[in-house]
Amino acid sequence: MPLIELKHVVGGYGGAPILNGVNMAIDKSDIGVIVGPNGAGKSTTLKAIFGLLKVTGGTIEFGGENIANSLPDKLVPKGLSFVPQEKNVFTSMSVEENLEMGAFTRTDDFSETMQWVYEMFPVLAEKRRQPAGELSGGQRQMVAMGRALMSRPSLLMLDEPSAGLSPRYVIEIFETIVRVNQEGVGILMVEQNARQALAFASKGFVLAQGQNRFTGTGPELIADPEVAKSFLGG
Repeated sequence: MPLIELKHVVGGYGGAPILNGVNMAIDKSDIGVIVGPNGAGKSTTLKAIFGLLKVTGGTIEFGGENIANSLPDKLVPKGLSFVPQEKNVFTSMSVEENLEMGAFTRTDDFSETMQWVYEMFPVLAEKRRQPAGELSGGQRQMVAMGRALMSRPSLLMLDEPSAGLSPRYVIEIFETIVRVNQEGVGILMVEQNARQALAFASKGFVLAQGQNRFTGTGPELIADPEVAKSFLGG
């Protein structure tokens, strides 16, 4: 059974749907990458999973349960975390306070998870007392990812994690995503650096006009001439 499976998902923000029958499945061992042109429904897919917009058709099964139209506060305890592209840190709070906010659904001692996050992102340990708003873009992205991991998710969803980052931080963020996956967390991400992200994706999904156009492993999609020509810039 996949960790998460979308079957013929239709949905949007009202009026004409943005998603027109999206299908995808991710196992816990997978890094899934969603690519496609602007307006294809990539970020909308993540928001639909996380209950941030109305699903009007199809099912979203997470751990064998249909979670379509469940609210985010019900999904986080089930093991689902989402890092949006923008406004994803509390800028006036310290790095450590941001991480503590990620454990708000937990009633147990989360110090071990905090230490794991600091081992995953050593720079955050160094800056734990510093306001998150004073950090670089790449470091803020690490705070956002670290906070999402504090709830101990089985699936981490990331919307454009490399957006606006320098090439150095793009590589660092991608390497960290691979390490998180190797620690047993499934990944489903939308990414503008499509070719770079697909290079390490075990599952790749090309969306256009709210529908699947191509599905395969990342390397398979990179090697497909039609995908390369239409969606990867040649």
